[in-house]
Amino acid sequence: MAAQGPRLLLIDSYDSFTFNLAALCKRAIPGCYVHIIKNDALPTASFLALLKYFDAIVVGPGPGSPDNPADIGFVKDIWHVSEELVLPVFGVCLGLQSLGVACGAKLRRLNVVKHGQVSHIQHQGTEIFEGVGEVAAVRYHSLHIELSGQELLEPLAWADDGVENGKVLMAVKHRHRPFWAVQYHPESVCTGGSGEDIVRNFWRLAVEWSAAHQRTPFPWTSTIDDHVGPCWPSVRLEATAREDTEPLSVPMTTRALRLSDADVSRVCEALDVEDENADFVLLDSAAAPGRFSIIGCLTQTSLRLTYSVGDLFVRIRQGQDVTFAELGALDIWAWLAAFMRRRKAHGGTPGVPFWGGLVGYLSYEMGAQTLTPVPPRTDRPRHPDVNLVFVERSIVVDVHSRLAYVQSIRHSDEEWLQQTTTRLNAIAGPPINPSDSSPIGKAYTFLASPEIILPDRAEYISKVITAKEWLFSGDSYELCVTAPTRIRAPKALSAVARGTSSSWELYKTLRSRNPAPHSAYLRLHPSTILSSSPERFLSYSRPPESLCQLRPIKGTVRKAPGITRAVAEELLSGSRKEVAENLMIVDLIRHDLHSVVGEDVHVRQFCSVEEYETVWQLVSVIEGEPAPQVKGKAYSDLGWEVLRASLPPGSMTGAPKKRSVEILRDLEGDARGIYSGVLGYADVGGGGDWAVTIRSCFKHDEWPSDSSSDGSIGHREETGAPHGDSSQHSPVEEWTLGAGGAITALSDPVAEWDEMITKVESVLRAFQEPCA
Repeated sequence: MAAQGPRLLLIDSYDSFTFNLAALCKRAIPGCYVHIIKNDALPTASFLALLKYFDAIVVGPGPGSPDNPADIGFVKDIWHVSEELVLPVFGVCLGLQSLGVACGAKLRRLNVVKHGQVSHIQHQGTEIFEGVGEVAAVRYHSLHIELSGQELLEPLAWADDGVENGKVLMAVKHRHRPFWAVQYHPESVCTGGSGEDIVRNFWRLAVEWSAAHQRTPFPWTSTIDDHVGPCWPSVRLEATAREDTEPLSVPMTTRALRLSDADVSRVCEALDVEDENADFVLLDSAAAPGRFSIIGCLTQTSLRLTYSVGDLFVRIRQGQDVTFAELGALDIWAWLAAFMRRRKAHGGTPGVPFWGGLVGYLSYEMGAQTLTPVPPRTDRPRHPDVNLVFVERSIVVDVHSRLAYVQSIRHSDEEWLQQTTTRLNAIAGPPINPSDSSPIGKAYTFLASPEIILPDRAEYISKVITAKEWLFSGDSYELCVTAPTRIRAPKALSAVARGTSSSWELYKTLRSRNPAPHSAYLRLHPSTILSSSPERFLSYSRPPESLCQLRPIKGTVRKAPGITRAVAEELLSGSRKEVAENLMIVDLIRHDLHSVVGEDVHVRQFCSVEEYETVWQLVSVIEGEPAPQVKGKAYSDLGWEVLRASLPPGSMTGAPKKRSVEILRDLEGDARGIYSGVLGYADVGGGGDWAVTIRSCFKHDEWPSDSSSDGSIGHREETGAPHGDSSQHSPVEEWTLGAGGAITALSDPVAEWDEMITKVESVLRAFQEPCA
């Protein structure tokens, strides 16, 4: 049956705030249906032919300039349609600039750009401002228009920037056509209730104009969906694929015991962590507010999944057996969701976040490829972009209660549960002989001093300056510029002497010197990650709640004498630059979350200063729950869809995300790989938790072999790290450590270099000899 509510066509110019605007429209115009279309999705003639089916158009914001046809697409044609096609239009930011240029206004650059800053909007209470009181609105723009008075536009509002930019036009209306537009962002979380008032007034004026001109949209038909897609929110077709039979859920078994000393390292060393040839996974709550540490108890037959961007298959290794699963009609995200859908479990302890499931990492390029695909490089070894292991047996340590949960989702696994419980009981108390223990804080002693190759200072500063020019041109509001540090480190003396894992010794040193709530030790050959990440990226709860939460961090002050909470709050939440950075990412994350779950997205915490083990951080919290129509259609785990829509982490790209990723790809000149991707788990109960891979280092153990059948350079990932391999006998390990910072128009290039080096040093501590 055809929908009876008004239909809006929202034009997306590849922005990262579009779905926030869609949600604003849904709130301001109850019962409306919002269809979202890219500004280049159709030929202009096909697009114009659809206008008669809609009640109004909303032209959203976007990167670039209205002078550039590639940035604006068919938006430029809306303003010149014939009389019979005219319909009400509301423009935002780029939408206003496009309307202005079409009507003869001059496009100018601001002297001082406004990205993520709140301004007082002066208006006369008419048209879209009727009945609207004071407006404090968020601005994201470096370009603006100037009217000479001869145009067909009437000014409605301004912002007085004083000596910076003078009076800047903030809203206009067309004198003869039903076109209204604002320069600021009514959909931003910090614009507040006036955003709804403006859209509500637009709709009132649109209805009045349509009635006066006897305009009624054509009846909706299903064939229109074929051109513009279903109304938002909707679920991707790949995510609705169903199994031929209902997937089974297996019961799990748990044993709980109390540890007098919740030393996670001792638990790991009672397992296989010191065997460098064996895969091992530890997600470690090494500092507050972390609580649960997750240890995967892997076996030779634990399923290993690896995938590289551009491949049409997933490599599945179980022991020495390797198979290649074709993706077929699915993308990698839908494939992973289907994999987990067939491996559900029930009966675990409700308060324990992990019962079993996939553990590992997803690279930065996994997310970037979803946004802006490029062919994979063939001039260097290709490392997995997805590297996950399916954990059937696990130990979860609650560091608060000092309880350890020994868990298995294997059938009839009582013998292993009993053996493991007995083993943990044997180490439950403090070590009898401290010299026999391997404490977390044990110093990492090298055979020789590590060789550390920092990024070139002049080159990095030059990249920051170039990034700022992209901000001034309107192509981005914020760019996270990063660079790799290379470390050639001799193996630990203790590990060499005992023939044990050098990377594990290094991790313990990192954990001691830079503890973090999302620390991790992941050894999934050929890759090893040592993480001291402070930042949770995304968590999602087990059904039926399906609550998604993201916790972006933008703004850090290291603890030091005299840096009290009051001082940290002044430096962070009192800083216009830090708050602007955080706000931009909050608005971006809201967009990502809205794109999947629908309207129910809320900022639970904005720019609050939180205390961590070694730093103060500026943290926001965004939560969302799926709309009923999304929950009903998304047969797959919704967490995978949110993960797909949200990667790469906005805190590591900037906004708008797509254009920012493209700029950074050219500016940085090399793949980031594991750095600034995510690491974590997807649980067999339906939940998940992923952290941003920052304050971390990683290495890849390369093994010479013939090229694989798909043309990529072989690195023996399918067979793990064989005993006797030359890489195991090398006295040197080569590590990569990524770091960077968010560049805004307020950034000082030299200060950005210093901030990047500070982040590098937080991890380099692990490679430094302890002071005498």
